[in-house]
Parts: sequence; C-alpha cells; structure tokens
Amino acid sequence: MSLPQKTKNTLIIGIGNEFRKDDAVGLHTARQLKELFSGNIDIVEMSGEGAELLEHWNSYETVFIIDAVRTKNNPGTIFRFDSHTDNLPVSFFNYSSHAFGLAEAVEVGRKLSRLPSQLFIYGIAGENFSLGTGLSKEAEDAAKVVVRKIQEEIKKQFSLNIK
Repeated sequence: MSLPQKTKNTLIIGIGNEFRKDDAVGLHTARQLKELFSGNIDIVEMSGEGAELLEHWNSYETVFIIDAVRTKNNPGTIFRFDSHTDNLPVSFFNYSSHAFGLAEAVEVGRKLSRLPSQLFIYGIAGENFSLGTGLSKEAEDAAKVVVRKIQEEIKKQFSLNIK
C-alpha cells in the first residue's frame, strides 16, 4: 500500500510486557498494524517507561498509543483518549512497574508543551495480568477492533483508500 509522505510523521506505539498475559495486548496490536501498514508508518513496541515515551514521540505530528488498562469494566472494553482534550485516568495505567509511566508522560508533555499535535491513546481492559504468555479472548478480540479503528482514523486523516 502506498501512503502519502506525510504519514511518515505518524507513529504507532504498542506498550506492554510480553510475559504478563493481557499486558501484551498493546504489543500484539502494534504487530498487527505493522503487517497492515508494511513499513509505511513508524510502529514501535515499548515498555511504557514515561521518559522514553516523551523522547520517542517528540518528532512526530500524529501518535497512536495502545496499552492494556486495569479497570472494573469488562475485559475487552476499549477506551479512546485524545490527550489534548481528555485526562488520562492514572488508575488505568498504575499497574506498571514504572513510577513514571504513560499517564505521567502525557501530563508532563502537556505541561512542557511536548505533546505531538495529535496524540490518541487506546486502552484495552485486560483480564489476566499474571505471569505467562497469551492474551485472553476478550483482549484478543478488542485488539482486532482497535486495529480497525486506527486503520479508519489514518484512512480518514489522509483520505486514503486502504483495503
């Protein structure tokens, strides 16, 4: 698929830990998007450490981040946040071993005027964050939905004809 040059200024970040079951849903989703966009959009996998996120998104205009969240909502529930209009609930992302994670990075970026022009965060409610590999069915199904949603957002943003 051929994308316009300006999509090169778009970044997708999948956050997670491969060995904590549903915590890997952001990584899993990023891998699906990488197959879909075939190198036309920068897609990376990260642990979710806040300073690293701030540094990495710094040179992009549009950034999508996908991460697992821990909520009282049903597993597989999808949340979408626009960092310029929505506050990220810190409690969603507090299970990380990082004291300075995604929610904190967004707040610091906001205060320092270091957010991309567009920063969208997709949170997928996980069910099982214990040691091990493999996603729950709910997280896996939600990942497929998020792939379609991001695909549609990019298609709309760049008026693309993506299959």
